[in-house]
Amino acid sequence: MINEFVSFVNNILWGDGQVLIVMLLVCGVWFTVKLGGVQLRHFGHMFSLLRNSKTSSKEGISSFQALCTSLSARVGTGNLAGVAVAISLGGSGAIFWMWMIALLGMATGFAESVLGQLYKVRDENGEFRGGPAYYIKQGLNKTWLAVAFSLCLFFGYGFVFSAVQANTITDALNNAYSFPSEYVGIAIILLAALIVVGGLRGIARFAEFVVPFMGIGYVLVALAITFINISELPALLLDIIKSAFGLQEAGAGALGAAIKNGIQRGLYSNEAGSGSVPHAAASAAPNPNHPVSQGYIQMLGVFLDTMILCTSTAFIILLAGGSSSEQMEGIRLTQDAMSSHLGEGGTDFVAAAISLFAFTSVVANYAYGESNLHMFKLDNRAGRAAYTIGYLGMIYWGAQAALPQVWAMADMALGLMTVINIVAIVWMTPTIVSISKDYFKKKDSGETVEYKAGDCEIQGKSEDGIWK
Repeated sequence: MINEFVSFVNNILWGDGQVLIVMLLVCGVWFTVKLGGVQLRHFGHMFSLLRNSKTSSKEGISSFQALCTSLSARVGTGNLAGVAVAISLGGSGAIFWMWMIALLGMATGFAESVLGQLYKVRDENGEFRGGPAYYIKQGLNKTWLAVAFSLCLFFGYGFVFSAVQANTITDALNNAYSFPSEYVGIAIILLAALIVVGGLRGIARFAEFVVPFMGIGYVLVALAITFINISELPALLLDIIKSAFGLQEAGAGALGAAIKNGIQRGLYSNEAGSGSVPHAAASAAPNPNHPVSQGYIQMLGVFLDTMILCTSTAFIILLAGGSSSEQMEGIRLTQDAMSSHLGEGGTDFVAAAISLFAFTSVVANYAYGESNLHMFKLDNRAGRAAYTIGYLGMIYWGAQAALPQVWAMADMALGLMTVINIVAIVWMTPTIVSISKDYFKKKDSGETVEYKAGDCEIQGKSEDGIWK
């Protein structure tokens, strides 16, 4: 019955109903227009803010740590296994639609991260917490909707998504070295427990060290493979475009599969609009001292995740001939493609990469779930202990579960979160536009970019004492 229920919900969200595909596209276009194409107009400004983003405080992590934390959650199975799934089910054209949802998603990610920073609160330790549940409760005064989102997030990031990451790690290591899945699951649990016991700051320090190292290393290998096969690149790009618009022999059926799988796997990878990233954005001490600065930082995260890392995987797979299989091969397709480029070492490289990518997601997922304990007055020792036990237990289950079953549950959790979050941020468009224009005006006029309560009209009110 559980499988039937999950299938029913996913069919509405992702299948025949295509509710989420429409919502994501409309939301991306909406905020692109409302914010004046901020992802294109201020593209360079994202990088300029990153240069001065390493300052943290006793209350919050640095903007760079917030970016790395969000990337550690984003950069995982979606970048390696998810891209492979998209290509297997949607053909090369799925990559084009993955790019499009990322381009539009940059504006959506900007909007939700601004709200995350604006409506953040302090927990019992004096650290910043925030996310959709917080801005729904404070900005819209809809406590029931905030609770609904928190429950979806607990189910998704607290439990199911870590199971997805663990499943991919065990599959990759089993394919490469025949490691028993139960032992791999136990190893993941032990390593994750060592890191998450340090709380958000421990997770942020881990992410700050690991994410740049693994991301740059992976992209360099992809660039080397692309350079070696540079003569095939024009034909590959043409094939992506043709397939994206159904110009191949398969026609309309291929077009629908490309759009559906590109958007679905693109969202799972970059998470724009799902409401996850605002948790990391809210935890940061902004630099400059304005909520919009985190909009830019997290918008950059969408770009790096999909346009850089997912594209790297796509080129590796397609330059190796892609996949003609109709079955969902997941990480093994990526391993086979890498092996065709690098020989036997390719499987080892992907096994190491996916283990590192997915493990960082496992750790960051814990932080997202923990940040919502405050909503239920459970941000205490007993609440954290119960949450941690459930989180670690799901890792062990995911390490041994069937791949389609795990992905289906992840799609349902992500879909439900996204529906609630998109409704909320569209509802709060006046606040997003108002505070963004305040930043744009101060930036363009050369004024000190700083936000104080009362500078803009906002819906509801942010926590007293955060913005003075």
